Amino acid sequence: MGICMQQENELAQKQSLEVIWEGMSARIRKFILMRVEDSATAEDLLQEVFVRVHQNMSKLKNSERLESWIYKITRHVIIDHYRSRRSDLEIPETLSDPINLFVEPDTTSELAGSIREMIDSLPEPYRQALLMTEYEELDQKALAERVGISLSGAKSRIQRARKKIKDSLLNCCHFEFDHYGRVIDYWDGCCCCVSSTN
Repeated sequence: MGICMQQENELAQKQSLEVIWEGMSARIRKFILMRVEDSATAEDLLQEVFVRVHQNMSKLKNSERLESWIYKITRHVIIDHYRSRRSDLEIPETLSDPINLFVEPDTTSELAGSIREMIDSLPEPYRQALLMTEYEELDQKALAERVGISLSGAKSRIQRARKKIKDSLLNCCHFEFDHYGRVIDYWDGCCCCVSSTN
C-alpha cells in the first residue's frame, strides 16, 4: 500500500513539473538569456533550474508563491554559473558585477525612462500633478496652491495620475515583487519599456 501511494505521489509530482515547464519555461529562458553570454548556456541553466525545482518541490509550502520561488531558484543558478566560472570566464561588460546585479537588480532605474514617457503622455492636469510632486518634489498643498485647486482636488488628481501610470505599466509588463512590494524584476509584454531599456 505504501509503495503504491509513493508511486502515485511521484507521478503527480512529475505531472505537476510538466505543467510548470509548459507554463514557465519560455519566460525563464528569456530571463536567463538576458543575463548570460549565449543561448547554449541559457539552455543548460534552464535545465538546471528545473532540476532544482524538481529536487526542492516538497519544500515549497505555499503554491501561490510558486512563480517567485522559481525566479529565486533561477537567480541562484545564474549566480552559481558565474561563481563557478569566474576565474576563466570573461564577464561581459554589461554584467560587470553579475553577483550584485542578480541579487539586487536595479529595475526601478531601468523603468524610469519608460515611466517618464508615460507621464508625458498623460492628459495635462495629471501630467502636471505628477511632474510637480514627483520631479519637483512639491507637497500636495503646494501643488494645490500653484494650480489653484483645493487640497482634496490635488490629492485626487495625484491618485488618479498614479493609477493611470500603474495601469499602463501592468498592462505592458510583468512585474516580480519582493515581500515588501518593491519591484525586483520585470519583463515587457509589449514595446513600452523596450525603447528606454535597450
